[in-house]
Amino acid sequence: MSDSEQKKYGFAFELDDFQKEAAEHINKGKSVVVCAPTGAGKTVIAEHAIIRAIEQGKRVFYTTPLKALSNQKLNDFSAKYGEDKVGLLTGDTSLNRDAQIVVMTTEVFRNMLYGTSLGKVEENLKNVQYIILDEVHYMNDEQRGTVWEESIIYCPNNIQIVALSATIANATELTDWINSVHGQTELINSDFRPVPLRHFYFAPSMDHKIVPLFSGNGGKSLNNTIKPEKRQPRFQQRGREEEKTHVKLVKILNDKDMLPAIYFAFSRKKCNKYLEDCTKLKLLNDFEERRLSQIIDEYVLDNPYLAKSKQLEFLYSGVASHHAGLLPGWKGLIEKLFQQGLIKVVFATETLAAGINMPARTTIISSISKRSDDGHRILTPSEFLQMSGRAGRRGMDEVGYVVTLGDSFHHPEEIAELAASEANPLESRFTPSYSMVLNLLQRFSLEDSRELILKSFGYHSATERLKPLYTEQERIRKIVESIENFYCPFKLTNQDVEEYNKNKNLYIQHKKITKTLKRQAQEAGMHNAPEVLEYENKTKELHEKISQSKCEICRKYQKHIKDLDILPRFTKKYRKISEAIEYEKDIYWRQFLNLMQVAEITGHLEGNYPTSKGLMTATARTENEIFFIELINRGILNDLSHAELAALLCAVVTEDVRTETYQKFRVSKNIRKTLHEANELRRFLLRIQQEHDVNVPIFLNSDYSALIEQWVLGEEWEALFDGLETGEGDIVRIFKRTIDLLRQLTNIKGVPEELTKTAGMAIDCINRDPITDIF
Repeated sequence: MSDSEQKKYGFAFELDDFQKEAAEHINKGKSVVVCAPTGAGKTVIAEHAIIRAIEQGKRVFYTTPLKALSNQKLNDFSAKYGEDKVGLLTGDTSLNRDAQIVVMTTEVFRNMLYGTSLGKVEENLKNVQYIILDEVHYMNDEQRGTVWEESIIYCPNNIQIVALSATIANATELTDWINSVHGQTELINSDFRPVPLRHFYFAPSMDHKIVPLFSGNGGKSLNNTIKPEKRQPRFQQRGREEEKTHVKLVKILNDKDMLPAIYFAFSRKKCNKYLEDCTKLKLLNDFEERRLSQIIDEYVLDNPYLAKSKQLEFLYSGVASHHAGLLPGWKGLIEKLFQQGLIKVVFATETLAAGINMPARTTIISSISKRSDDGHRILTPSEFLQMSGRAGRRGMDEVGYVVTLGDSFHHPEEIAELAASEANPLESRFTPSYSMVLNLLQRFSLEDSRELILKSFGYHSATERLKPLYTEQERIRKIVESIENFYCPFKLTNQDVEEYNKNKNLYIQHKKITKTLKRQAQEAGMHNAPEVLEYENKTKELHEKISQSKCEICRKYQKHIKDLDILPRFTKKYRKISEAIEYEKDIYWRQFLNLMQVAEITGHLEGNYPTSKGLMTATARTENEIFFIELINRGILNDLSHAELAALLCAVVTEDVRTETYQKFRVSKNIRKTLHEANELRRFLLRIQQEHDVNVPIFLNSDYSALIEQWVLGEEWEALFDGLETGEGDIVRIFKRTIDLLRQLTNIKGVPEELTKTAGMAIDCINRDPITDIF
């Protein structure tokens, strides 16, 4: 690389073309959206912005979707740029927050844009030149996607956005949206993969050999030697065959020097079972075994609670499982060992695919379907791409291998089709919340708030989606307009023409009736019957009326009356299309107004501005902010001890139960009484929400309240799990969510001082190993 290019981009190595293109746009002061496969080198573009910020004396924020990723970036950047230049802000950690490079979760950045307890917006963003939104495809996340949209909408235009995304189908649409709400933004869309992937197929019918999934010459059609798997008899035991399949596959990969591998299974139970089955395999050489033992022993010495892990003995074999049910510290050790090449196979759920940096030589996808809330479903192309994209380590592997397992439930063609598919489009998950409503109305008028809501990617996507309807609406409008403005040579109104048409039709009817009556009268020998004379006179009157109308001699009459005949149908169709457009267009704003109504009824909003407790609600960050603040304001939390307070708030953050929740502990009498009061409040708020078409969940699940109460009171970690099936990682996550809510009690202005102190005591008692974050 030439000295001039090194100076220009800030790297001592040659950049790929797409990286250079992105760097050029950043140098010109533009924002960028970079879409490229996993492992393509998107981080280099982020680091170019960081280097420029350091050189210019500016600041840069780096946001990630996960705390684990934030911790990893903190370590990476501290090693590269110096600890004094790097800070960290997550929901529960603040480290060197005024540094030039600050790593944070996306939620923290969004909260900064609101101001609230993090300080004034102008102070928060002082001297910030770049905001790097890593994993921006998280906008697809149903629970958290709104945060990414808010971050982009509210971000000041003078800050350059560097949005890094996995491959998505509608990258142009995403870029157009950011360009419209934020400022000049360029798309760098690359399918470049520094380590190409090769897809293989493995199934019992293939004599336990891995074979290329596709036919030769780089095609995307199924290898014609692969045949569908035969269905086994319904009652045949399959456990032993499954065991042979995954053990045999690991042996084959080891023999072919295709390890390390990530083996994606779709249940924790399978991950742990496969792990046990493979522990007797000889995957490590003598040096690796000694080095692995040394690192494990040192790590456990520093974190003694890990010594009792059931999976510790398996780890010495160079295999591990990785899923949300494991302790964070344990997963951190596995990640560290895998990155050093000392773990040869990790059996993981798909959460690892979207997680931290853990590339492998091979990824194994155990099935192309997984269990969902509605039964089993086929993986989406994006899910398959995320998992397969973990294969291939840049600078280490010439090729990355993806092995997909066949079974009797899916035709091999389905696997080939999925492996050859493009990524899914990014979909908006934008959902207004009480916090959003109160924060916007605190800073903006109702009309300005509406303008911000209409800047959402959801609204932008809806507008694109509605284009065919707009086209049809315009077509029908022109037809209706043409009919209503029909040019009549005699300047008759539509009413005149309709009157003529009515009389003409009556004349034809009366003429027929008169003829019939005459014939009947003649047959009966009745001449000059009064009924006949009456109809003859009416017929003559009608004939005179239509003869006097200009329509009788107008050539355009037929077209005119035909148009008038179809006008009601087109008018009705136009109204229905317009209603459909308005409904789709205003869906987010209607949600916003409905939330406003609930906030007004509950006293959090008055005259389109937050009340004192509304200002408290604006700073809250939980599933249902009004419920949380009402618990505080109604004094429901006041008479609780620190252990009881933790137990109550644990119920507020617990969404559902994964497995059997039997436990030997029971909540105290005072907690049961307080839970009853909280449930009365919950039912009251749910009724109001239902009346105003608002569907914001209110959780109050006390299944783990007794656990956290005992933990706060000093119980040992192992004792909590006596008879409990729930994973340790799940409990850690629930306890950390509880800490987050407790910490909010210490930060939100207006919380009674005594309650703040109680919350602080609870935090101190909960936050001990293994709950404490490990960096």
